[in-house]
Amino acid sequence: MCRAVADALEARFNPVVVRGELSGFSRASSGHCYFSLKDESAQVRCAMFRRAASLLDFSPRDGELVELRGRLGIYEPRGDLQLIVESMSRAGQGALFEQFLKLKAKLEAQGLFDVARKRSLPVLPRGIGVVTSLGAAALHDVTSALQRRAPHIPVVVAPALVQGANAPAELIQALSNLYRLTPQGRLAVDFTAQGQGAPSLSAPIIDVILLVRGGGSMEDLWAFNDEQLVRSLTQSPVPIVCGVGHETDFTLADFAADLRAPTPTAAAELVAQPREVWLGAVEGLAQRLRDAAYRHIDQRSQQLDLTASRLGRPSALVGRQRLQLSSNAQRLHLFTLQLLKQRQQELQRLQDSLPDAMGRGLSHADERLQRASLRLGLLDPTLVLQRGYAWLRNRDGDTINSVRQVRGGQPLRATLADGELDLTVSNPK
Repeated sequence: MCRAVADALEARFNPVVVRGELSGFSRASSGHCYFSLKDESAQVRCAMFRRAASLLDFSPRDGELVELRGRLGIYEPRGDLQLIVESMSRAGQGALFEQFLKLKAKLEAQGLFDVARKRSLPVLPRGIGVVTSLGAAALHDVTSALQRRAPHIPVVVAPALVQGANAPAELIQALSNLYRLTPQGRLAVDFTAQGQGAPSLSAPIIDVILLVRGGGSMEDLWAFNDEQLVRSLTQSPVPIVCGVGHETDFTLADFAADLRAPTPTAAAELVAQPREVWLGAVEGLAQRLRDAAYRHIDQRSQQLDLTASRLGRPSALVGRQRLQLSSNAQRLHLFTLQLLKQRQQELQRLQDSLPDAMGRGLSHADERLQRASLRLGLLDPTLVLQRGYAWLRNRDGDTINSVRQVRGGQPLRATLADGELDLTVSNPK
């Protein structure tokens, strides 16, 4: 029956020219190429044998829009319809690839892919977060590599779909759950909260996150080109390594992450140095510490020997001390003589300048006395009385300076310039 269908196709349709997007392109070790050609509503399996593949003048990639010339036939072992491709030429880039480039240009213009925002990976992470599907081979590859290289580092897996329409939302949620386990996330979260996804105090601290999945077509990896996922990656409080697909696969998540790894296993190897490296470093530090301790002991032993040798000959020490004492006594004697001579010279200068200083002092004092006598004379009340004024006092000697202080018949005493008079108030007004 398959042969009859094949003959019918050969008679009715071949040769054919079709246009569509490449999907799942792979090249076998034999040189044959296998892929699917798709459009908005359907797809067909294709095979391009080594002779025709050797005539290609470009490297086909998933998502490219191509034009194929070939023959429709039936692959009898499976009964599948397939197109045997005899030639392939570019017909423009596919819709998915165009969408990829457009979104990449938009996010790049917003600075989400800037090299300046990339962070270096921690040398000794306290914990490693992994975002991938629980059923993915990538999870096994990553955990195996981490267990082999650094079994002492705890690993926290945040499961999520890595393919399909719901994959971007689950990937974003998985990343958010891991963000809460970072040092910054722990500070921002109330640990007493009982809400879903709240970090536990016993959970390890996450210092780096791996976003991984295996290879596939552009459609399979399309979840990692989601705009919201890219923005979530750029908001990570810790460095992120993206190991999605194979070495030739690129997604927008690769550009947004702090580092791109060609494979999931390579991503694990980037964040976990082999334990033997650190054990060797520790042994090297221990050897340096032992060497430093031995050097310190040797130095102290030499100092001890020197001290012991000095204590063994006290007479020499006493002799040096006597010489030092004699030298200090001689220096003290010379210093005393020099100081005494300076003081005698200062005393002689003071004696020579004393008469002049005393004369100047007496002259200044006499001038001050004359000025004070003059000011005192100006304050003499008799000078005022000589100008015709009188000084009135009552019987108690109190000065009268207002009519309100006297009454009629009150005796008063008036002091004039040349004597005193007794007065009686007749009619105060």
